[in-house]
Amino acid sequence: MRVHETRSHSHPNTEEDKVMTRKQKAENKAHEAEQSPKKPKSEGDNGHANGKSSEDIVAEFEKVCTAVKDNLSTEQMREILEANGQDSSGSDANVLRKCQDLLFYGPLDKCPACNGNLEFTGIRYSCTGSYSEWASCTYTTKDPPRKQEPIKLPDSVLNSPASDLIKKYEDPSRRPRKVLSIPDKPFTGMLMSLMGRLSASHQYWRKEIEKHGGKVANHVIGVTCLIASPAERERGGSSKLAEAMERGIPVISEAWLKDSIEKQEPQPLEAYDIVTDLAPDGKGIPWDKMDPSEEALESLSAELKLYGKRGVHKDTKLQKRGGTIFEKDGVLYNCAFSRCDLGKKLNDYCVMQLISVPESNLNLYYKKGKVGDDPNAEERLEERENVEAAVKEFVRLFEEVTGNEFEPWEREKKIQKKPLKFYPIDMDDGVDVRHGGLGLHQLGVAATHCKLEPMVANFMKVLCSQEIYKYALMEMGYDPPELPMGMLSDAHLKRCEEVLQKFVETLKSMKDTGPKAEAVWSDFSQRWFTLMHSTRPFIFKDFQELADNAAAALETIRDITVASHLIGDMGGSTLDDPLSERYNKMGCSISPLDKESDDYKMILKYLETTYEPVKVGDVEYKVSVDNIFVVESSTCPSVDEIKKLPNKVLLWCGTQSSNLLRHLHRGFLPAICSLPVPGYMFGKAIVCSDAAAEATRYGFTAVDRPEGFLVLAVASLGDEITEIKSPPEDTKSLEDKKVGVKGLGRKKTDESEHFVWQDDIKVPCGRLVPSDNKDSVLEYNEYAVYDPKQVSIRFLVGVKYEEKNAVMEPE
Repeated sequence: MRVHETRSHSHPNTEEDKVMTRKQKAENKAHEAEQSPKKPKSEGDNGHANGKSSEDIVAEFEKVCTAVKDNLSTEQMREILEANGQDSSGSDANVLRKCQDLLFYGPLDKCPACNGNLEFTGIRYSCTGSYSEWASCTYTTKDPPRKQEPIKLPDSVLNSPASDLIKKYEDPSRRPRKVLSIPDKPFTGMLMSLMGRLSASHQYWRKEIEKHGGKVANHVIGVTCLIASPAERERGGSSKLAEAMERGIPVISEAWLKDSIEKQEPQPLEAYDIVTDLAPDGKGIPWDKMDPSEEALESLSAELKLYGKRGVHKDTKLQKRGGTIFEKDGVLYNCAFSRCDLGKKLNDYCVMQLISVPESNLNLYYKKGKVGDDPNAEERLEERENVEAAVKEFVRLFEEVTGNEFEPWEREKKIQKKPLKFYPIDMDDGVDVRHGGLGLHQLGVAATHCKLEPMVANFMKVLCSQEIYKYALMEMGYDPPELPMGMLSDAHLKRCEEVLQKFVETLKSMKDTGPKAEAVWSDFSQRWFTLMHSTRPFIFKDFQELADNAAAALETIRDITVASHLIGDMGGSTLDDPLSERYNKMGCSISPLDKESDDYKMILKYLETTYEPVKVGDVEYKVSVDNIFVVESSTCPSVDEIKKLPNKVLLWCGTQSSNLLRHLHRGFLPAICSLPVPGYMFGKAIVCSDAAAEATRYGFTAVDRPEGFLVLAVASLGDEITEIKSPPEDTKSLEDKKVGVKGLGRKKTDESEHFVWQDDIKVPCGRLVPSDNKDSVLEYNEYAVYDPKQVSIRFLVGVKYEEKNAVMEPE
């Protein structure tokens, strides 16, 4: 059986898929590519435009550029831009560039996505408009739409020495078309220095850099970057390396040169850094500029800086002096904010607090920046003698940051998003489990002093540890240590759910295609990553990404928030048996199943028969059972109550360990929305499977985290069962009728091997064989139940993933 946060796929959910998801967010390749597709060359043009070769067009353009620069004043250029409906603001260099482009290729037309103004940025054309108060336009292209009308020239320009040359391109029919095949020069205006032994000679790289618009210097003074081999840092480097680090000049690998040339634009220098960790005081790299694997390690080792509404920010160091969040008239003066605007390349957080310190004045703390980029963050801690003045300054800062008044937000949660302003991340009054859960050094002691049965104590130790929640948030990319993503208020989670559901409804009725449709996806993405701060925001482009990175992520964060409230702060002594206390709060009875019992043997058979190995790259992983627990939950119907209902089946559910505590404490919840992809195609349902192969994909997290849990639950499918093999057009009727739905997979369990358990509960245990549904989107059969009262968690199966055919090397 599988519940809402575990998405089924028609292919294994491998670790490679997870890594690609991280890289997709990191590199954002699909969305940084031009949104206007490149037009193929028509036959017979041989790469020429208007009968001229690319080289001829480039030469003509450079001639016009020189004439404009030498003969027209900046004021005249602004007049030309204004006369042709173009933006004339910006620096003199910016105005020159826009004017040269207009006079040779023609005036730019409006953005096809949002009707805003397009602007040439040196590499491509970008829109300066907005979709909404949440999102700037992200439309970019190398082949922009242009007005097919004569260029309007002011009298002062007609009388200039350059007029004859400029008038030559006044008529649209005589203008060259800016062809995409004309190569850009990614290193234009850059000065670089080379050092040490590279994969190619310095002479080779000098020629390549100059060929692509850059220059090479023998020194590091004034250079854009120093290119060196990573081996240089191991050898201790040279005086050139030391000087570059002293001057704060980026030291990067030659891979930056290769990638920049290949992609025809300069790549972010931070992503190719090879010495930052050696710099004095640690310069720091924003997490979004790190390699995803390095970011993952940084995230798992990072200490949470803000754990909830009453949490004093770690960087203030005032908690060591007994500092607490200032409270007045029921209002806690502690706010966190997020802003994601991909069009303006903004993705930052903000925190502001008033902190009371015993025998001291009130302190105002303010911090704004990007996750991991503390050296460049705007940060201040001020001691205030006058309480009223401190509150007034806090309120002023709130209005400056959000564009809204403080009182309506804090009292009634009323706020209106303003363009380019931050939006509050509404924290709840509790402790994020990444702070309050058991740290690694506490786990052994906590289990040792626990009065619960030892196997149950070890199980509770896992559920109460910081590690599983840190790992889940890291894997999804919702792991900023500056914000308590595991302690969000119900109101904030509800707001996120409403935004997601509204977007899904918009997609169902949307008729737009091309840039207009891309605008709808971009607008939602920027809203989403403002509400749910991620270190690697990106533009969603399909339903599967929406399911994996929005719907499932929201369900997991909701479940982690429940776990945070139940676990609380376990940072104190573990001698007073905190595990037993949390076990009692869970409202659920858990006991080990006797390994000699018939039920234990039945479950082993069900697992082994319906299992197929999890594949990660070329390596396959088998599972072995560690323990099986019997579950009696006060929030789920008992087996006796379920037995009174029709069509009962024992089914598998695969769930991440981070979601398990909420399931045991409050029972299963239906999926958060309906999407036309496996796992969400049934609408707002609890989704199950008769194949352990399906469930084990979701219990598996990573090669270095081999333990997981599977759930076996009894589900009543009701009197009427609807069978489907593709996403239904309308799931609302299924949700309203609460009928049982069976999704037919490409594989099924052999029905001749099925049997009955406890009188009338069907166990679809049988070898996995091909079904007649070869075109189904599902790999295995899935079952949807719409009423949580028709599902009862019965067993927890602790499993360990092991590499198949692995040979242990003797020590």
